[in-house]
Amino acid sequence: MSTVTESLFARDLMTREVICVPAAMPVASLARLLAERGISAVPVTGGDGRLLGIVTELDLIRRLSGAEERPGWLHRLFGSRDRDAERYAQLHGMLAEDVMTRDLITVTENTPVEQIARIMEERGIRRVPVLRGERLVGIVSRADLLQALLVPPASLGEGGSEDERIREVIWREIRQQPWADTIYTFVAVKNGVVEFQGFARSQAVRRGLQSIAHRVPGVRQVVDNMVEGVPQNVLY
Repeated sequence: MSTVTESLFARDLMTREVICVPAAMPVASLARLLAERGISAVPVTGGDGRLLGIVTELDLIRRLSGAEERPGWLHRLFGSRDRDAERYAQLHGMLAEDVMTRDLITVTENTPVEQIARIMEERGIRRVPVLRGERLVGIVSRADLLQALLVPPASLGEGGSEDERIREVIWREIRQQPWADTIYTFVAVKNGVVEFQGFARSQAVRRGLQSIAHRVPGVRQVVDNMVEGVPQNVLY
């Protein structure tokens, strides 16, 4: 991976438009947010953007399977009261601050991609928050790392290929549209020809995506190879 991602850093790959929630958001609202947005985790931040924790779908699933076990006498002697209290809060708490994972592994905007990949592999995690000081400025996910394998390093910065520039402009606009399903939409650009792949909820969504592409300077043609409808059994 090092030859492909040479000179790439977190700032080059990270998702900057991150959905965040306050610490006081109810757990029921969190579960609904993850389900409706098709995401597997959401950062918890203060009003100043300071990262407080992350709530993952696993944190919420634990509440379903988390029947408490009665601690044995060895655990009572040598166990951690703080850790047990924290777990109780995660299983029974009603707010984001109760169930969120607080012990987070984070990186900075200048962390090399190779180091991020190593962290994810060694820790078995799917994403790492990117901080500037204590403020959340983005997230690098496994999907972002896979993108680094597909895109030559030069094309991610200034002076990159025209096709990649077009794709980045289109993708940035798609992420800003509430009607666009980013988890189902895939964009490829070759020689100025934009191809949409994946799933679309309706013809209206397909027309909206095509309109985005046609507005971008340098686009010669737009090809729609999307399948209408959204899969009901996709796991994230």
